[in-house]
Amino acid sequence: MPDLLLELFSEEIPARMQARAAEDLRKAVTDRLVGAGLVYEGAKAFVTPRRLTLAVHGVPVRQPDIREEKKGPRVGAPDNAVAGFLKAAGLKLISEAKIQPDKKGDFYVAVIEKPGRAAIEVIGEILPDVIKGFPWPKSMRWGERSKQPGALTWVRPLHSIVATFGPETEVPDIVPFTVGGIAAGNQTRGHRFLAPQSFTVRRFADYAQKLGNAKVVLDAERRRDIILTEAKQLAFAQGLELVEDDGLLAEVAGLVEWPVVLMGSFDAKFLQIPEEVIRATIRNNQKCFVLRDAAHAKLVNKFILVSNMEATDGGKAIVAGNERVIRARLSDAKFFYETDLKARLEDRLAKFEHIVFHEKLGTQAERIERIERLAAELAPLVGADVEKVKRAARLCKADLLTEVVGEFPELQGLMGKYYAEAQGEDEAVAHACEDHYKPKGPDDLVPSDPVSVAVALADKIDTLVGFWAVDEKPTGSKDPYALRRAALGVIRVILDNRLRLRLIRVFADHHRVIAGRDPAIHATASHGQTRKMDHRVKPGDDGRAIGDLLAFFADRLKVQLRDQGARHDLVDAVFALEGQDDLLLIVRRVEALGKFLDTEDGKNLLAGYKRATSIVRIEEKKDSREYTGAPDPKRYELTEEKALAQAIDAAKAEATRAVEKEDFAAAMTAMAKLRPHVDAFFDKVTVNVDDKPLRENRLKLLNEIRAATRAVADFSKIEG
Repeated sequence: MPDLLLELFSEEIPARMQARAAEDLRKAVTDRLVGAGLVYEGAKAFVTPRRLTLAVHGVPVRQPDIREEKKGPRVGAPDNAVAGFLKAAGLKLISEAKIQPDKKGDFYVAVIEKPGRAAIEVIGEILPDVIKGFPWPKSMRWGERSKQPGALTWVRPLHSIVATFGPETEVPDIVPFTVGGIAAGNQTRGHRFLAPQSFTVRRFADYAQKLGNAKVVLDAERRRDIILTEAKQLAFAQGLELVEDDGLLAEVAGLVEWPVVLMGSFDAKFLQIPEEVIRATIRNNQKCFVLRDAAHAKLVNKFILVSNMEATDGGKAIVAGNERVIRARLSDAKFFYETDLKARLEDRLAKFEHIVFHEKLGTQAERIERIERLAAELAPLVGADVEKVKRAARLCKADLLTEVVGEFPELQGLMGKYYAEAQGEDEAVAHACEDHYKPKGPDDLVPSDPVSVAVALADKIDTLVGFWAVDEKPTGSKDPYALRRAALGVIRVILDNRLRLRLIRVFADHHRVIAGRDPAIHATASHGQTRKMDHRVKPGDDGRAIGDLLAFFADRLKVQLRDQGARHDLVDAVFALEGQDDLLLIVRRVEALGKFLDTEDGKNLLAGYKRATSIVRIEEKKDSREYTGAPDPKRYELTEEKALAQAIDAAKAEATRAVEKEDFAAAMTAMAKLRPHVDAFFDKVTVNVDDKPLRENRLKLLNEIRAATRAVADFSKIEG
């Protein structure tokens, strides 16, 4: 079967766009092929800085023939209905349609046969549409035609298009189409400098081989492997280790078509500045890798660069040029670092008075004051020293105003730790300046030192309560303030450190701080004056905002536990109980509930619960009333009724005592004792009897099952 080869050759495609573009091209073309009835055997896309390539294997020569029957109006229908049918079916005379009998009479049916078209014709229509509608994040126009209506836009100027189609045993044809004044052909070019001449290609195997000869490694994965392998070997030869960086590796592989790995060096005096600053400087400015001593894991004054050239001098001039730039950039970084050390962190805080954190939540200075207050309140709950926590909270954001963080924002927190250590702060305070941002993602470490824990929780809770208070919550996939990440961070900090926090109380107290409605709350400015915080939140919003925020935490906790294999409905069943805001206890209760429901007793009790509540719900709807309240023991007629009532009372009392002791396994064991009595009740007792008082009493008894299980969870939320 024939193969399709497509190459879109342009000026350099930004590295950050390449992987997505390759996938978009593959999906766009193959979806259209399948939609046209051309089901292929396989497809793979490739990308280099100057070309997007797609190879599709096993495409049929022609579309399949189509035979379709189109049902029309009844025989004898009005002329206008018949005329409309003829037009829609493409017929000239009604005699061209056949008559088909039906239960409701005879109907006209048009048999429409469409012969399949040659695949190359269909592809010639598909590819221009794909190219013109390609979803680049940013695109441009160029040349004289750019001013014409409907001019082609592309990420960078498009120079040529290769589009060939044909079987392996024959010379493929060129797919006939033109886009933006560029006609598809069978010629491409290799490396911009090492092999700039054009050459003819046929199918993919021929294309890939000739590109390799023309100094182009087509496969991005292979370019990455070449860079990583040669960089490690070059480092190993000098007793060094490569500091691996997957993000940088992918970016560099997108900058070169023919990777050549070289090593350079810089003045050892720059090793006096923090290693992270050196790495950020070299990475961000020159896209180079740093190296460390294999024995001591300390950075050395050498780096790895990746060139797109095989230089005649072995790369000496390329290395020298990179060394000059890196020397200049490291000089700047050293100057920034040394300048930062001249000012104490607390001396920078006054500037936050003039920096707005959010228009509805005040300045950064106000935010720092809120974090300091909240962290101090949390300190005893997490076992931290209050004074150290207050100091850490006061200083934790100060490095945002330093020169190094201004140049490299990704180093915020880390530089705060270095500067705090340099000015003699307590070790716990210094580490909290870095760790309070953690965890930044699912793979990041969670702070464990009590001072860091208190400040990390205060920072994230202030963000969450603040944005909920001003009704700036995430919507759909949009989360501009990273509130989902903040909530997951709070959850992980609490669970990993096994903390007992009543979130509702913490949220409510902090909501009053943000609203400025607590008369005892005064925020002290850095210049020593005292001011009362502005009213920014409407009165009466506390309960709604806190309830919404707790529900948000329930959703995030479900995500967290689902990743660990827990069922989301069990989280709902526990959160549905009033006052459930202790995350550690919720998780323990969910775990116990999950284990219980995996047993036969658990499964049967759940089935009995579902049956009982279903009966009660149906009868309540039919009678337009609720069957709540205690049943009357005097109306019990059967032994099974009395036994169930006694079992419910005993199980409820035992489960409640177990829950109070936080022994959730024992609470589940108590609930399990209900199972035989529930089974016996349904076997022997008829609920819907003619005696109305007796019926009401039995419905109330069934409702007691629902009430009893709420000692451990809301079973109505459990699926199954």
